[in-house]
Amino acid sequence: MLYISYDFSNDKTRTKFAKFLNKFGIKKQYSVYMIKNSERLLENILIEIKKTYKNKFEKSDSVIIIPISKADERKIIKYGYSSNDEKDVLFFS
Repeated sequence: MLYISYDFSNDKTRTKFAKFLNKFGIKKQYSVYMIKNSERLLENILIEIKKTYKNKFEKSDSVIIIPISKADERKIIKYGYSSNDEKDVLFFS
């Protein structure tokens, strides 16, 4: 699992990056995504960041990628909405 946090001063770049991450993961907070990953997926994300976004970084921009091991996944403590977001939901029509 990965958590990716970002902050871009340019609105257009920020929006484009959010749409890019949305293809791979779940938005957890305004600029934080959780991605259930494989090494290959992480490699593809890193390539895209370097190819498309790195040259657009301004001094105050940042992207932080936090890999979390399977063992550490079980140690994550969630409250509020986050505590329910991975539970199955049953809809009746």
